[in-house]
Amino acid sequence: MSSSSSYIPSWSSATQRRQLEPSDNPSPDVSGPQQSLIEQAPTPKPLFQLIALGLIVFLGLLQFLPATHFRDPSDPFRNWVPFSSVDSENTTRNYFPGEVIRGISVMGSLESMGKRMEFVHIVSWMECLDLRMLAVLANSTLSGSRYPNLLHFHFFIPKGNEDKVSFFKLKVLFPHSNLEMHGQEEVKEAARTAMSGVKHPIFKYEEIVPFIIPSVHRFLGKFIYISPNVIVKGKVEELTGVDLSNYAIAAAEDCSSLETYVNSDVLDAIQRSASKPWVSETPYAKISCMPDLSLILIDLRRLEKDFLEAFLWWNKVLNWSERSSRRNPAISLALYNRYLKLSSSWLVRDSTSLVFNESFLTGYDGPKTVCSESGDSATSEPAHGNLWTEHLPSTSDRIMGS
Repeated sequence: MSSSSSYIPSWSSATQRRQLEPSDNPSPDVSGPQQSLIEQAPTPKPLFQLIALGLIVFLGLLQFLPATHFRDPSDPFRNWVPFSSVDSENTTRNYFPGEVIRGISVMGSLESMGKRMEFVHIVSWMECLDLRMLAVLANSTLSGSRYPNLLHFHFFIPKGNEDKVSFFKLKVLFPHSNLEMHGQEEVKEAARTAMSGVKHPIFKYEEIVPFIIPSVHRFLGKFIYISPNVIVKGKVEELTGVDLSNYAIAAAEDCSSLETYVNSDVLDAIQRSASKPWVSETPYAKISCMPDLSLILIDLRRLEKDFLEAFLWWNKVLNWSERSSRRNPAISLALYNRYLKLSSSWLVRDSTSLVFNESFLTGYDGPKTVCSESGDSATSEPAHGNLWTEHLPSTSDRIMGS
């Protein structure tokens, strides 16, 4: 009984202490300065409010300005690239009509700036497959370009896209490049059809295929044809700024005289007697340069429909199939006064040339596979220089197995 009487007062006193504890703190003075700081927010000065409003409006207006930089998703470092550098040398440059560059999500911003970045299509034809030559051509072209992601290679090889091994070897060497393998049979069939009934058919397809390819593969409306026997030192995308005007073809001039291949008296006789639209109305120049077909800019939309007929006609008149020279003047005569002359910098120069450093092209000087005249067999030729080694990836020997 005594223990219970002692327990109850202790519980009551504890409860009372807990209930009285809050009351031990004196009530804050409602009228004091502390209460006013808690309940009332500070009033900013009108000047600061105006500055904040102006800043918000300014940042909002910035959203309506066109973008000035972009980041390429294929760049692992995600670097910002200024749009202005795309046309730093020519603000009115026109890119090739075709596919819009893939992977850049800011294309709307580019179009809003009045510029359209598209692929630069590069075509090459190889009768006897030599992956080393294609690797040098691709790597030299990519290395010389400011925007390698804009370059799209189209290699026409004997087996085309059926040759998966060759395709994947090149893709391993150039994993981020845009390249395709195409077969040659469709183009050759179109050439054979055009030459049906011709007494002296053309056996060297590489002479004429640059002008037949766009009629078979019509997505190649405008492209640059580059011979596989070339090492590129210049920026090929600069050719997109060339104004072709009314011409369909642009090429550099090789001033080894046309008279070296065709007698001027024969040309004069043909010019006076023939009434073909592709024969010049005025006498042919005694000393006339010839187009260098190692690099050609071609626009299918302007290519005259009678060009192939003109070439075959000149080939027949000159009876060129019986000549031993490697240079067929029939192409030059079919193009006489019908092509735009590119800068001499796009002429293929030998390493011994005095203007070699100013040239954008040089000849391939490495080992290569050469087809026989009949095309049934191939032989290997040794290298005659070492420029090609500078443009061959270090892993090429291991990947290509040579």
